[in-house]
Amino acid sequence: MTSRIPGADEFTSRPMPREELLRQISPSLPLHQTGDADVDALTYEVVRHRLWAITQEMGETLRRMSGSHVVTESNDFNFSICDELGEQVQVGTYNIGLIGSMDLAITWTLRHRSDNPGIAEGDMFLCNDPWIGGGLHQNDAAVLAPVFHDGKLFGWTTAIAHQVDLGGPRPGSFSPSAQDVFGEAVPTPPMKVVRGGVLQRDVADAWVRRSRLPHLVGLDLRAKIAANKNAAEQILRLITKYGADTVKSVMRRMMDDAERRLRAKLETLPDGTWSAVGYQEQSGTGDRGLHAIKVAMTKEAGKLVFDFRGTAEQTGIINCPYPGLRAGIVFTMLPLLAGDIPWAAGGLMRCFEIVTDEDTITNASFPAAVGKGPFGPAWGSGNLVAEVLAKMLDAEPAHRTDVQSICNGTTDLCVVSGVDTRGGGSKGFVSPVFDVMAGGYGAQVYHDGVDTGGRLIIPSARAPDVEMTEYLYPLVALWRREETDSGGPGRQRGGMSGSVCYVQHPDQKGTMSLVVSGTGKVANQNVGLAGGYPGNSQLDLVVRGIHRPQLDQAATIPAGLGELGGEIEVLPCEGESHLGPGDALYLHWQAGGGYGDPLLRSPESVREDVRQVRVTVAAAADVYGVVLRGGDVDVAATEERRAELRRRRASGAGLTGLTPIGTPDLDEVRRLDDNLAVLADGTVACVHCGTEIGPLEGGAFVAGLARRDAPPTEAGPHIWHDPLEYVDAEVVFRQLFCPGCLTAVHSRVVPVDHPLPADEYRSWA
Repeated sequence: MTSRIPGADEFTSRPMPREELLRQISPSLPLHQTGDADVDALTYEVVRHRLWAITQEMGETLRRMSGSHVVTESNDFNFSICDELGEQVQVGTYNIGLIGSMDLAITWTLRHRSDNPGIAEGDMFLCNDPWIGGGLHQNDAAVLAPVFHDGKLFGWTTAIAHQVDLGGPRPGSFSPSAQDVFGEAVPTPPMKVVRGGVLQRDVADAWVRRSRLPHLVGLDLRAKIAANKNAAEQILRLITKYGADTVKSVMRRMMDDAERRLRAKLETLPDGTWSAVGYQEQSGTGDRGLHAIKVAMTKEAGKLVFDFRGTAEQTGIINCPYPGLRAGIVFTMLPLLAGDIPWAAGGLMRCFEIVTDEDTITNASFPAAVGKGPFGPAWGSGNLVAEVLAKMLDAEPAHRTDVQSICNGTTDLCVVSGVDTRGGGSKGFVSPVFDVMAGGYGAQVYHDGVDTGGRLIIPSARAPDVEMTEYLYPLVALWRREETDSGGPGRQRGGMSGSVCYVQHPDQKGTMSLVVSGTGKVANQNVGLAGGYPGNSQLDLVVRGIHRPQLDQAATIPAGLGELGGEIEVLPCEGESHLGPGDALYLHWQAGGGYGDPLLRSPESVREDVRQVRVTVAAAADVYGVVLRGGDVDVAATEERRAELRRRRASGAGLTGLTPIGTPDLDEVRRLDDNLAVLADGTVACVHCGTEIGPLEGGAFVAGLARRDAPPTEAGPHIWHDPLEYVDAEVVFRQLFCPGCLTAVHSRVVPVDHPLPADEYRSWA
């Protein structure tokens, strides 16, 4: 008898050619590989829609059985139906990131479990290993279920959900001070949790034993098993009715159709390369650095290549393995580029490739700490992918309706934990604050962003009912509301975000623990496009010693932080704190970025924003240049105010004189975006005043743009005023303008050494 001790690299999953995968699967596992039946159009649509309905039913099964408000209130879960080799045929509309690597987890299981312990009818495998792909961090736990027909492996179903706590040194399994994965929850490669239709009690007990909330984790495990079981039964009924070959043929055609349609869309877009750079703040407790993520997207014919080389080396807790990077691309690409294509994800994923360095924050090697992966570098990579996709779409008139500035950047993680003493009890609790689901959507070319619309990556995201939060946990909400001025200013305004303020319940005794993690407090993740400004800075505070901590006999509810009294403690990007009986917890999550120069926004639209309390009167004048008198637009004062703001831009950029905005004759030009076009001779010109700026070739025209670096608060009152609270780097509000009319073409809060965006246009054709 021989034994093998696997190396760390064997626990890393990557896509591989179908032929190579087949060679690595045990010959003892029979596969159903046919699928070339001639299927008529009606049968195809009936079977396709039934497969879609099965995934939705999986969602209902899990939601009804789960006791976790992560599932029941916030929809942080998802499902998929896959073919025999793991390619995803149909996915759910819940957290798209959670299905971005399910095929990788199945591929790994086929390679490493088909021989020992074997894959048989009635089996299911449990996995939460981010390197393998069963979740983007350890809190994401998946159950992978093979579906057999006539003794052959026909396909797979998967169910995955975020678990509130899976062990580790901190409640909620997130540790801002972790040095490596051994300071976090334990990652578990696929292990057989159901054998022949029977739950393996030893495995289930070992699984829940790691958690501070074993009853919730155990219930979620059974809910995922039930969802998979119900889905398998529905698929087998479908096979009984239409035949295995017909159903498999439909599955293959669904993926092929999705691939064909996405490639056809790409064919209508210009070839070229677009680049973007973003930042992760603070790699862990005590760090004060900014860590860059870089991407260059090359589009050629019907294919995309995402090149992340040059990204910062892995460090602290802000890392994700390769499956997380891939998920970041998937959860951005599906809604932005494939919103009108059925999500047969296996086919859509064939349309892109990834190039990346090893040992970086977007492709971390074991044993890096990866607990922040999904809402750190994976989401950060997704933001950059959204940015370069938008630039590509903006360059083609027929696709400008699909352009969208970056949505709410990332999540604002705050885990509250302690002992619930209400009613004389002593029950432990752990609760991420999920009100932050109500993020703002980015502005589009022809529309403002949706206010508190949710999350791009979770189409079915929900903020929990505040009363349900107060029922489940010893917290009282002073408010949850949309925040004025939070949406990124622009010709089209970014969607507003919100804030929530909690205090302890009057019957609560003792102190609660807080674990916080958030990016976008300095270098905004929710950037604007085409000169649009970023959305608000993320901000987390604890107000110590407030006047009326538990609202006993209170006649009024505080309307804002200024009415709470006490002393404000600014929470770090990555760290821990506490919430006492006399304290208030305030979270302000991120809104959407703006599109286009805010000085080009219709004054009547600004007036309506002020009327709807989306924008303050002060911001209307200082950011949009719109002066209101008695609720109406003062036309003359607005014209003078906007001219004054343009003169300020000119002065800051070292220019004198302004070219008036008009309607220049730019026939037969090709647009780059809202502000720039390319003339027949390859010169970039401003579409507002006709000023010729410089050659497009190699991005050379960027050197001809006027530039101004200003304090971050120049971007508006929604930007945090003191970057030194979080990082040591000098941070500025950098704008690039047309040198003629001083229209903003690029606006970003960045470190002072942030590269100029010449590379963004270097290979555009």
